[in-house]
Parts: sequence; C-alpha cells; structure tokens
Amino acid sequence: MKPCPVGTSGTVWFKTATPFEYFNDTNKTREARSPDGSMSTVGDVGYIDSDGFLYLTDRATFMIISGGVNIYPQECENLLITHPKIADAAVFGVPHPDLGEEVKAVVQPMPGIVPGPDLAEELIFFCSQSLSRQKVPRSIDFEDELPRLPTGKLYKRLLRDRYWGNKTSRIV
Repeated sequence: MKPCPVGTSGTVWFKTATPFEYFNDTNKTREARSPDGSMSTVGDVGYIDSDGFLYLTDRATFMIISGGVNIYPQECENLLITHPKIADAAVFGVPHPDLGEEVKAVVQPMPGIVPGPDLAEELIFFCSQSLSRQKVPRSIDFEDELPRLPTGKLYKRLLRDRYWGNKTSRIV
C-alpha cells in the first residue's frame, strides 16, 4: 500500500478510532484490512485532486481485469450517457477465454431510438474517440430499462450475473 499520485485512481483506505469490522463476517473483515491491520477499505476507488479533495469514482468489485489491465467501468459509463441516443448505461467485465475479462456495455436507448447492430457500432466508435482501446466496450447489448434498486442505484450485479452464469470466479 502506497499513496497514489494526485489525480490517479486507487483504492481508498481509512483509519478509525475503533477498528472497522463487518458484522458477523470475520473473513470479509480480514480481507478489508491492511497487512498491518492499521487501515481498512470498503472497496471504494477514488482519487485526490490538487486541492486535496477526495473524489469517489467507482467500486473495486466492479473493476474489470482484461489482459492484466485494470479498467474502472465508471469512465465508460459516464461517456456513454453523454451520447444523445442513450438514456442509461452499465459497463462491466464478461468472461473472455484469453484475456480473463472483456468490457461489455448494456445500454438503455432514449425513447424512440431503435437498438441494433448499427447503434452498437456507433456507440463503440463514439467511445473509441475518447477512451483508450482497452476501455472501449467490445460489445453492446440493449435493454428497454436498466434495473435499479428502490434508491435509484443501478443494480449492476444483476446484469453482470447474466453473463457469468455458474462460474465460481469472475476471473477465468
């Protein structure tokens, strides 16, 4: 564990007066602690700007590992929802036999927009204009509406689990 340079994303670690613990889950508590036990994490990813402000950008559990490259899907999601034909987007890793995972996007088109291969190609090109090649979705699927919890939070795990099936590990 070492501090990241300003503007570089990394796992957010914290210290509290009393040690952080998960309720009735010693394994999860152990995994959330630093090797010396002095710090904890809940899996948030973020960066510190030049003024010292912390910005939370993603969750480590959503990180995609493709060919050894760590990819945080929030960047691609934020870009996709700026496209005028897209109302909502979810990006996550799906199994790939050689890379471990590859980037997959599931999007909700705006009302009146017809989903299909042409729109998927348009969106992949759109992403390639702003993101590095590794971060661009390799494929895009469409949903009439993306699943959300009552709080409005995207239920990304429900989408992701459709592609992982019975696999015991997310990494192939």
